[in-house]
Amino acid sequence: MKLKTALLGAAALAMAAPAAWAERGADGEVKLTFPQAVSIMTPYLSGGTKDIWASSMVLEPLAGIDADGNLVTKLAAEIPTLANGGVSADMTTITWKLIPGLLWSDGTPVTADDAVFTWQYCTDPAGGCAQATKFDGVASVEAVDAGTIKVTFTGPKPNPYTAFVGALSPILQKAQFANCLGAAAPTCTDANTMPIGTGPFKVTGFTVNDTVTMEANPNYRDPAKPAFAKATIKGGGDAESSARAVMETGEFDYAWNTQIPPDSQAAMTAAGKGQFVVAFGTLVERIEMNMTDPSPDLPEGERSTAKHPHPILSDIKVRTALSKAIDRSILVEVGYGAGGKPTCNVIPAPEAWASDNTGCIAQDIEGAKALLEEAGWTDSDGDGIRDKDGKKLSILYQTTVNPVRQDFQALIKDWWSEIGVETELKAIDPGVFFGGDPGSPDTFQKFYADVEMYANNSDNPDPETYLGQYQCKNAPSPDNQWQGENINRFCDPAFDALHAKLTQTTDIAERQAIAKQLNDMVTKDSMVVVPLVHRGTLSAHSNSLGGVIINAWDSELWNVADWYRVK
Repeated sequence: MKLKTALLGAAALAMAAPAAWAERGADGEVKLTFPQAVSIMTPYLSGGTKDIWASSMVLEPLAGIDADGNLVTKLAAEIPTLANGGVSADMTTITWKLIPGLLWSDGTPVTADDAVFTWQYCTDPAGGCAQATKFDGVASVEAVDAGTIKVTFTGPKPNPYTAFVGALSPILQKAQFANCLGAAAPTCTDANTMPIGTGPFKVTGFTVNDTVTMEANPNYRDPAKPAFAKATIKGGGDAESSARAVMETGEFDYAWNTQIPPDSQAAMTAAGKGQFVVAFGTLVERIEMNMTDPSPDLPEGERSTAKHPHPILSDIKVRTALSKAIDRSILVEVGYGAGGKPTCNVIPAPEAWASDNTGCIAQDIEGAKALLEEAGWTDSDGDGIRDKDGKKLSILYQTTVNPVRQDFQALIKDWWSEIGVETELKAIDPGVFFGGDPGSPDTFQKFYADVEMYANNSDNPDPETYLGQYQCKNAPSPDNQWQGENINRFCDPAFDALHAKLTQTTDIAERQAIAKQLNDMVTKDSMVVVPLVHRGTLSAHSNSLGGVIINAWDSELWNVADWYRVK
């Protein structure tokens, strides 16, 4: 990863529109529309991108990643490196210096104690931190003084830019969250929905799964920013209506996640009111295979491959057959056009980190049928559905409400029908699916289905922490408030051991080789994850909104402080 210090966004933007930033709040209100409504304003209690992006307008890490994959400063005065002494020679510590004089939006000082508390908050075993892998390998976080944070690792850490880097790992205010440790974390409604932050905006109102209202943070570190006095995120509906609200009606300035077919994009662009923006990072639309029995009738906490393996999908031949039946090129054509590429990898980029795994691209219906035959699944009664030991080869396939995803479901159901698989389709409101509510049965973490489809990505060009989600310890359960990242309940000691080796490997070429192995272990070697499309991050903004730089490596709203109204 490249390093670059950029205290307040791209310098080129400051040169392009100095008048826009002459006075904080001079440009009125900016309106954003999300097809997936925001459920909570902290990434530590949600794996949903819509919650992470919204909270990034308020909560900030020490450093972020820009659109080119460079590290940039947020709350840190500079990026620690071996060269400047911020990273120790033995790579066991990294020391961060806060920008002097930083204030929370309530006017109180930001100190190193806040970072220490954030580490304690996310690593409390009863808390169910959704971003626990960000702190893998961290032995301690200490406040050397009020402005200095020292992170010590359990061993050499070749990639020390994990904890407190990127939108998934921001600093929380200790004073506000002090009573929210452990099992109390999800009960702190005020803190979780209206967090006190350091970002360009502060929350003024929050309606769960509906609307977030904000105003400019009066204590933001750049007195000229943000240009907007207010910001509103309106959630719900669908991707097409969100895109239309920007591209055709002009009701909104920015629409996140405009996952709509290419022909719809072209028609909306013709209206001349806005533009679609796309960036390719590591976002992959995939089908996740449930490795455990998904029955909600099982006692909570007993969802494991050891106690209750999946009655059908535990057989790799079945999982592989389901993958072989899919024509990924058609999915790209129907759903994304130039905004997508067929892929077999969960880590499709950067190129140096991507496996040469391409064996899934070509559809193989006959090969899929042969595998099911080998697995003992035959159509004994001639009804077109295979069966075995009196059980039909029938699966529940869930995803979110979205026109592209429903198209994918219909196509894949037809292909699976060709090989003798009966498929029931389920579409869940995305605000619920990605909401992270530990009481809801319909979150992607609960996974009360056989297979589910959504998109996920690494927020760092180095995929160490992202691949770490598949470790055994990260399976969602009541013990972690259902916030574990290993939603498949995949558990392979060999994977865990290889990932541990990655965390200690310093040679970049060897790191890349190990990452490719880990990728292959959860894809072609086990078919636990069935990648479909390497997606571009596609959103839309009005022609009157300036400063937008689409970013596939960090929060899409990473430089919202630099947005302005085009005069």
